[in-house]
Amino acid sequence: MKRDSIKRISILGSTGSIGTQTLQVVEESDNQFEIEYLTTNTNIEILAEQVQKFQPKGVVIKDYEKYKEFKKNYSFSGEILTGEEGLCRAAASERNDLLVSALVGFSGVLPTICALEKGIDVALANKEVLVAAGKFVSEISAKSGAKIIAIDSEHNAILQCLIGEDMASVEKIILTASGGPFLGASLESLAEVGVDEALAHPRWNMGKKITIDSATLMNKGFEVIEAHWLFNLSPERIQVVVHPESIIHSLVQFVDGAIKAHLGFQDMRIPISFALNYPKRNYYNFPRIDLIEIGKLSFSQPDTQRFPCLKYAYEALEIGGTAPAILNSANETAVQAFLQKRISFVQIPACIDFALSNIDILEEPSLEDVFETDRITRELTERFINKKN
Repeated sequence: MKRDSIKRISILGSTGSIGTQTLQVVEESDNQFEIEYLTTNTNIEILAEQVQKFQPKGVVIKDYEKYKEFKKNYSFSGEILTGEEGLCRAAASERNDLLVSALVGFSGVLPTICALEKGIDVALANKEVLVAAGKFVSEISAKSGAKIIAIDSEHNAILQCLIGEDMASVEKIILTASGGPFLGASLESLAEVGVDEALAHPRWNMGKKITIDSATLMNKGFEVIEAHWLFNLSPERIQVVVHPESIIHSLVQFVDGAIKAHLGFQDMRIPISFALNYPKRNYYNFPRIDLIEIGKLSFSQPDTQRFPCLKYAYEALEIGGTAPAILNSANETAVQAFLQKRISFVQIPACIDFALSNIDILEEPSLEDVFETDRITRELTERFINKKN
């Protein structure tokens, strides 16, 4: 294969769920990709295995102590960077043809912006980037000409449904939600939910944070905000329906009443492969769905009384300004506290409601205001959590 036909990619968060599956796609792609940078926060053992297999030009270990440990214990002749500065340097490397942004939470905002400013296309799995800083990310993308290609199965599905279509003909988009592990649970029983139960997603194998977000329906709320920025649609044109089978990943309804739906197996490698090869498709031996075996598909209205996080996301999007950033930061703080067994499952939305009700919302923030809002929200939400205990 000629050198100029190879796509050079860096992966932020290569040791996480999306990162490891991205590398599986790379491995099955017949030498179509070269790895520039791989990054992790602390998981240097998996990173070392990835380095040996994929021979990247450099790595980033964000945690400084783990960075020192990696340099001491592992042999690697490439560049070894650390901290947020290292992440930004890897993301904005002039060698990158594509950046896979798969960090968890707000930490992905600055590196993603650094890549877009350099005109580097971003395959985005970190939905919090658009939730917290969608206005700025969208403006930078438009100015530099760098594309944002969604890896999320729902937004990736919408992108595929829109190929060859005029956005002016789109009436609305419909995001599907599995409903998570507590779809039929009563409000009373949710108060007794444990961490292991919340992490037992019925359909998808994901990282801990996104799995909890799926259980609270906050993940779907984030996807509503993400869809707003990706497809320039107002909140009332973004609908959420519960679809437990998770076979239809999203739908687009057009002005003539026609609907396009994207169907596929619950395998994140499928949207990842589309994002890596966009706008082309390549053959992969991924699982195929059998419609006869599936038999039927079901849909229902989400219950925002039992799962108010979805409602809070719509409200934050309507308010605008720093409200989505507050939503995101309060949620990250609350989910971490739940995983640490410091609060209950139903206290996650209570933390978000507190933050949105008690933190000043700036209508026309700067990017610096967004970062300051993130700091303030985490601090005040943590205080709220400590008072609960």
